[in-house]
Amino acid sequence: MQKFSKSDFTATNIIIFITVLAYIVQINIEQGSLFMGLNLYFLVGGFFWQPLTSIFSHGGIAHLGMNMFVLWQFGNLIEKSRGAKSFVTLYLVTGILTSLLSFLYIFYVDIRVNLVGASGAICAILGYIAYFDKTQRSGIITWILLISVAPLLIGLPIAWYAHFIGLFVGFIYAIIDKQILQRKLKR
Repeated sequence: MQKFSKSDFTATNIIIFITVLAYIVQINIEQGSLFMGLNLYFLVGGFFWQPLTSIFSHGGIAHLGMNMFVLWQFGNLIEKSRGAKSFVTLYLVTGILTSLLSFLYIFYVDIRVNLVGASGAICAILGYIAYFDKTQRSGIITWILLISVAPLLIGLPIAWYAHFIGLFVGFIYAIIDKQILQRKLKR
């Protein structure tokens, strides 16, 4: 039997655990995806929690597994360099902002969409990394293009706009974060 060590309890791993629990709740309540995803009920039904819960909801076990694997890789990277509190703030703030901006697409372009998944928040993390690590920037942008366009070409319903919005939000967040860090260092 494997024992857990203190290093297993990172903020990233806790977010992954919460996401898995949220997915279990989502699939076990009636209309869980509509209740927890981001859709028109956000406005017309007063489901104001959806910009947050949509980050923790997923469209299936493969979707969940892929997103959590990428979150585990890049979340732990940022957490080690910036700290747990900074990572959690980055993840939640950029995830919610990405959801809200993605809702504009839903509202104005396709009101039938039910947005679920951590992809937008994860792409925001990648945008954050792309800002600080210029050597990785073109690879990150290429990867986001690939995960956004390739599934569309084979007919998978994917929220490509959330990926691009997340990349942009993460990049802007990094610019602001850098300015805040520089101000703290000057004091």
